Amino acid sequence: MADLSRCKPLILLLFCLLIAGCVASPDSVPTSSPEKTGAPLTPATHTPLSSQTLSTFDEEAFRQARLRLVEIIEAQGIANPDVLGAMRIVPRHKFVLPEYIDQAYEDHALPINYGQTISQPYVVAWMTDLLGLKPGEKVLEIGTGSGYQAAVLAQLGYVDVYTIEIVPELASSAAVRLQELGYTQVHTMQGDGYYGWPEYAPFDAIVVTAAPDHLPPPLVEQLVEGGRIVIPIGPPGWSQVLWKFVKENGELKAYQIGYVGFVPFTGAGMQGATPTPVR
Repeated sequence: MADLSRCKPLILLLFCLLIAGCVASPDSVPTSSPEKTGAPLTPATHTPLSSQTLSTFDEEAFRQARLRLVEIIEAQGIANPDVLGAMRIVPRHKFVLPEYIDQAYEDHALPINYGQTISQPYVVAWMTDLLGLKPGEKVLEIGTGSGYQAAVLAQLGYVDVYTIEIVPELASSAAVRLQELGYTQVHTMQGDGYYGWPEYAPFDAIVVTAAPDHLPPPLVEQLVEGGRIVIPIGPPGWSQVLWKFVKENGELKAYQIGYVGFVPFTGAGMQGATPTPVR
C-alpha cells in the first residue's frame, strides 16, 4: 500500500485551491455615487443587473429588473395603481447614458450630462402621485431632462403632457427619444421654464424637477382653479423642501411634503426675480 502521508501537503494545497474557486466573487456591477437630483434623504436600494445580462441587452431581464424596482417603490408607500402601472412599463434604461445602463433600475438618480440628472425612480413616482391627476387634465413639466418623467406622465394614458427643458441639447435629444419610444403625444419645448408655457396655459397641474429659491409667479398665473403645483424650493445644495400648492378661490394653499435634493433652477427668469414667499 502506498504511503499517503507524503501526499498530505499536496492534497491540502489542492483542497484550498478548490475552496477558493468556489467562493470567488460573483459577477457584479459597480455602483457610483448618485447625483443629487430627485433623491430624498433616504438610503438607495439597488436592483443591479449582471454584466452578462447587460452585454446581451436582454429586454426581458430589463423588464424583470423594472418590476423588482416597482416593488421597492410600492414598499416605500406609493399605492396609486396608475402610477405604479406606468413605472412598470416605461423603459428607464432607454433614458440613461450608456455608461450607466447597468444602474438603470437602481433606485437613485444618475447623471445625464450638462450638469443635469435623471431623477430617482421613487421620486418620479412620488411627485407624479402628488399631482393627483385626473382623466382629461393638462400637465406641464418644468425640466424635461432625458424625458423620463414626461414618459411616465404620458404612460398614464389619460393626461395631456407638456414639457420644457432649458438646455438645448437635452431638449433636442429628449424630443427625439420620446418620439422614438412612441410617446408622440408629448409636447416638448426648449426654453426657460420659469415663465411656463403661456401658449398652452392654463394647466391643471405643474411639476417642477429643478429647485428654484422661490415659487415662480408665472407658474402660479398659469394654474387653473383647483390646480396643483409640485415643486422643490430651496437654495442650491443637498436639501430643499418639496411643496404641493393647490389653487383655491384664487389663492394658494401650501403643503410641505418632505425634504429632497435637486439641481438648482437656472435661466434668466431667476435673475433679479422678485421672490414669491412661501407660507
